Amino acid sequence: MHRVVVLALPGVIPFELSVPSRIFRAAAGPDGEPLYEVITCTLDGGPVATDADYTIAVEHDAGALATADTVVIPAAEHFADITGASSLPAGLLDALALIRPGTRVVSICIGTYVLAAAGLLDGRPVTTHWRHAERFARLFPEVRVNADVLFVDDGDVVTSAGASAGVDLCLHLVRRDHGSEIANQVARSCVVPPWRDGGQAQYVERPVPQPSTSGTAPTRAWALRNLSSPLQLTDLAAHAGMSRRTFTRRFRHEVGLSPGQWLTQQRVELARHLLETTELPVDRVAEQAGFGTAASLRQHLNASLGVSPHAYRRTFRAVG
Repeated sequence: MHRVVVLALPGVIPFELSVPSRIFRAAAGPDGEPLYEVITCTLDGGPVATDADYTIAVEHDAGALATADTVVIPAAEHFADITGASSLPAGLLDALALIRPGTRVVSICIGTYVLAAAGLLDGRPVTTHWRHAERFARLFPEVRVNADVLFVDDGDVVTSAGASAGVDLCLHLVRRDHGSEIANQVARSCVVPPWRDGGQAQYVERPVPQPSTSGTAPTRAWALRNLSSPLQLTDLAAHAGMSRRTFTRRFRHEVGLSPGQWLTQQRVELARHLLETTELPVDRVAEQAGFGTAASLRQHLNASLGVSPHAYRRTFRAVG
């Protein structure tokens, strides 16, 4: 069973601390068997104060990190004060050195400061909370920061933006490990969306626009019902009753992606679902997902996931 070890450091934010346990423990196989074991540790195995009005007690010390398949570092507000290895909590570098090579390391929100200060993010693409991204980039110029996304998966290092983006990240890892069907089951169990559109751009503080009934949500819903059709920007704008320019501007403002990027994302997700849950030939999957041809589906799936449709199906049909 895949073991997830969550390291609770002093001042940990309770919400971020709870996310891995809530999401991974909800993942079950065909016979209801748990797919993950989740344990929480502190550096010394003793109680640790949260940033709320209570302290948590755990049963494990940092030695648990040596047994992990995935290590998660949830955020604490004071992590934003970390400027390098010398400002890490005492004993943390020694604890992180216990992590076995090849272990997947995950940060939630500004847990990225810990990983960056420990030298684990050098040369890596990452994300962090948009409010801290600019300062983070100045402090750690060797790390490639993308503040426009909810999470970044770089294989054995995975980082998320603030708070609830940790939910998106953990669901993504369940999807990566076990396929969309199980990830969707987890999302339904936890009453959260299995996939959120767009990136952090939609959450950055900006002036609130005047109320309008002419948003793009109805057109997005319509597009999802018609993904098999060869939808063009002109079709979407016409459905919304807007010019192409106005529609594109409003769509990006609301979703954080261009209409074309969003359509491709939705079609890839539909193709993944069909590959996992049906026996449809690849060319029929391509048609139903709106890619038209198997060659187009192969191109987009390779660009998005780095695998061919047949390889993806073999992997996740076997998992299911």
